[in-house]
Amino acid sequence: MTGAAPGASGAASFEIVVTSPGRFAARGVLTFANARSARSEGLHVLRTASARDLEVDCGGITHSDSAGLAVLLDWLAAMRKEARPLRFVDLPATLLALARISGVEEMLQKGV
Repeated sequence: MTGAAPGASGAASFEIVVTSPGRFAARGVLTFANARSARSEGLHVLRTASARDLEVDCGGITHSDSAGLAVLLDWLAAMRKEARPLRFVDLPATLLALARISGVEEMLQKGV
């Protein structure tokens, strides 16, 4: 699935794809420009996964901002409500820095 939203300087694209059962790859730009569609897309993909334990490889996220961080935290909160373990791997340094400043680095790295 691919989500895209227009940004200030063109299209900001983001996708989350299944790499194996319960495993996903997040790729592209994850910013305010596409946070709403990325949030919805990610929730749909995670909720429809057949595996109980979920893992998202974030190494393909090329640019992010605080809205991108909010998207990942929202995915964690949604999966926590559904009692489905979710963790992120290969988090970009920019997302980790934002998480550190926001006081949520451990949560982002540990998952639910």
